[in-house]
Amino acid sequence: MAAVRDVVIIGGGVNGLVTAFYLARAGRKPLVLESRPVVGGAAVTAEFYPGFRGPILAHAGGPLLPQIERDLQLEKHGLSVVEPEICVFAPSPDGCGLLLRRDAKETARGIAQFSARDAEKYVEFSALLARYGALLRQLLSLTPPVIAKPGSEDLWNLFRFGRNMRGLGKKDMMRLLRYGPMAVADFVAEFFETELLRAVIAARGVLGSAMGPWSAGSTAHLLLQAATDSHPARAPWFPRGGMGALSDAIAAAARAAGAEIRCDAAVEKIIAKDDVATGVVLKGGEEISAEAVVSSADPRRTFLELCDPSYLGPDFLVKIQHFRGKGTLAKVNLALDGLPQFTGLVRANGARAAQGSAGAGSENAPAALQGRIHIGPEIDYMERAFDASKYGAFSPHPWLDITIPSLADVSLALAGKHVMSIYAQYAPYKLKDGDWATRGDEFLKTVINTLAEYAPDVPQRVLGAQLITPVDMEKEWGMTGGHIFHGELSLDQLFTMRPLIGWARYRTPVRGLYLCGSGTHPGTGLNGASGANAAREILKDSAG
Repeated sequence: MAAVRDVVIIGGGVNGLVTAFYLARAGRKPLVLESRPVVGGAAVTAEFYPGFRGPILAHAGGPLLPQIERDLQLEKHGLSVVEPEICVFAPSPDGCGLLLRRDAKETARGIAQFSARDAEKYVEFSALLARYGALLRQLLSLTPPVIAKPGSEDLWNLFRFGRNMRGLGKKDMMRLLRYGPMAVADFVAEFFETELLRAVIAARGVLGSAMGPWSAGSTAHLLLQAATDSHPARAPWFPRGGMGALSDAIAAAARAAGAEIRCDAAVEKIIAKDDVATGVVLKGGEEISAEAVVSSADPRRTFLELCDPSYLGPDFLVKIQHFRGKGTLAKVNLALDGLPQFTGLVRANGARAAQGSAGAGSENAPAALQGRIHIGPEIDYMERAFDASKYGAFSPHPWLDITIPSLADVSLALAGKHVMSIYAQYAPYKLKDGDWATRGDEFLKTVINTLAEYAPDVPQRVLGAQLITPVDMEKEWGMTGGHIFHGELSLDQLFTMRPLIGWARYRTPVRGLYLCGSGTHPGTGLNGASGANAAREILKDSAG
């Protein structure tokens, strides 16, 4: 009879690997079971066309929370990060464009070509977001308190957070309380008058969500993202070798700490006895007994597919069935025979300084395209794209978030060629007319045609393309509903209510079964916070 394992972790994504690292560092012996051939979950790099490798799903992530980054020491495990000076290039249909740099004052000088008022406000807004981000960063590493009966640690954490919040000053504290429930369109309108600038910043509040910029609570999403990166439009953070390099480095750190990782090991079900988790069964029948089971899968998959319903109460089951998590984002990967020429680049604010008097095809154009490229010139443009998704359709003009990772890492493509990675939103999980199997090619053409409005040579440069729909994300990557955050980051599914009120502390109704994925607090992406928080709670239970 096989020995009982210490801890089994379901899923080798970023959060699962971070959990494994912290448990192993504390002396536990976690076994990570990953269903796919490689670790990383959404953060993987792979070949999608002969000679072209790219970030297959997530093309930007992190940065990890500072404490997690210090603990894992990923540089020792081969991680090298590219942080371009130009963060975002945002072209507009009239041939102009914005360049947002890391330095707020440098960015403001360019914005002044559009609006002197906006240039002044941008510096103020950047400073405000940095203050809010520093405060909210503290929330990311907190275990949500028990609302009905908070413990002494909960009360201390809330007191400390409240004290720090008061440190903002009365004006900024009251503004923060007001901003959270606001639509992000209203939030950016309080600061800026330039539509393109509003759209670039507001996009952060709706990325990957079933919300449009006019949806209430979308500002809370933006502010949570600012907790790990306070740049107004999200500063790019690209591991050399694609996002898979981040996962590989975390996996190496976990192994060095004492964790074991098995790939091609898909968990079919979680087993329990007397309401206590006792292990897992793999596809193929292998049973692995464990003292604790930790799932980095999304909550719906964990409870509705991997657990027997008899382990859970009817009230819990009904609530988890209504945990919202239908994806609205598709991923497109393009293999290009050269760098696209964006018509708006030469007239972008500050672009002439970046590339001389030549145009978008000049030798310095790559500097302006090394960050992110935002296609979505107005708030209402993005809202119309969202409107289509509400009724089961994709827009003829989707909002696109683009990177060209081969500019910073030539190893990803053949010599002189490029990889383009595109988040395309909105792409509803369920289509009203037809399905993704029959309409995928139509959507891919829509994305390329939309891009061609800003870079006319793109269609002629495409050598190969890969489309990953929300349905593909569910089937191939195990994300129920194809939601990249494992569930909506809406006001009723945040903090003490993520995934459910009463069950936001990484524990579950099954004793010895824990959650550590993005469906738990804070759930904001590839920053490792959910995994680190879960590990802390697991260690508390084992010590008690």
